[in-house]
Amino acid sequence: MASYRSSSDPKSDSLEVGNVEDFKVRVFKSSSELLEKLHEKWSKVEKKPYPAMYSSTYGGIILDPALMVIPMDDHMVHRGHGVFDTAILLDGYLYELDVHLNRFLRSASKARIPSPFDRSTLRSILVQLAAASQIKKGTLRYWLSAGPGDFLLSPTGCPTSAFYAVVIDEDFNQCKEGVKVITSSIPMKSPQMATMKNVNYLPNILAKMEAEDNGAFASIWVDEKGYIAEGPNVNVAFITHDKELIVPFFDKILSGCTVLRLVELAPKLVESGCLKAVTTRNITVEEAKSSAEMMFVGSTLPLLPIIEWDEKPIGNGEVGELTMALSDLVWDDMVAGSTETQRTAVPYV
Repeated sequence: MASYRSSSDPKSDSLEVGNVEDFKVRVFKSSSELLEKLHEKWSKVEKKPYPAMYSSTYGGIILDPALMVIPMDDHMVHRGHGVFDTAILLDGYLYELDVHLNRFLRSASKARIPSPFDRSTLRSILVQLAAASQIKKGTLRYWLSAGPGDFLLSPTGCPTSAFYAVVIDEDFNQCKEGVKVITSSIPMKSPQMATMKNVNYLPNILAKMEAEDNGAFASIWVDEKGYIAEGPNVNVAFITHDKELIVPFFDKILSGCTVLRLVELAPKLVESGCLKAVTTRNITVEEAKSSAEMMFVGSTLPLLPIIEWDEKPIGNGEVGELTMALSDLVWDDMVAGSTETQRTAVPYV
């Protein structure tokens, strides 16, 4: 997990070398020498972004960011054989931890990665990790890998799978400003790959970069039949002019935990007369672009208004009232939802 920017000091290690013949690669002759170098790098980081990490290869929780690393021969590193998930840490509570953990284990099953621990132990590790971090607001991300062992394709040489988790000190708030999107030209993943939350995110990365190259926040994937799929790492939803909330089917995309919770909460706006209906169905590009409101739905957003698509306004080109009403529902659930079903208290010491 070690991450840092190289120093501007001309004497520091650099990839820019004037005369290649004069460049000498340093050989670390001891672990203490290497650790000293890692600590030197991290000493230049004002705020440590990762206050705590768990590693099953270490067998415990790590508080020193210089040691937050995983083996190079881990198959998640060199073959992409791994799955992951996340949970929001807000006001000292983990939001929808169990829902995310259930999806995590479904993804692991699809990826044929056995967990080194049972579900209750995984959950306990995550809660203890959050407590050890002392962070009250951020994200908790966790990975299940085929494990370290060799550099071959098959995981049969890996003695055991590996479980990693990290708490990220991250500030986020309810999104209230609208963003622009484009239609992605990057091919979307196959349903088998898209419906499991695996670490193979190169298409997602390229789709995001494509959007940024075009002055947009993110992109929208459209399937081979012309139906709306999802964003690069978020779901998408629409409100028609008849005030129907539409969420695309999940048969070819990841079933986002936040958008599923949105679908559970949205009927409150139907009861109050603000919405006419809440529907999960296919929606074409033409219908989607002619919608009154559009939004991304994801864990830290929880809803992000979309006001322009392919340089054309969505609705009147402004953040919609119903989008924000839906956002308020989810945000209130994150802040004050049930501690029996939605929020897990972190036992800080």
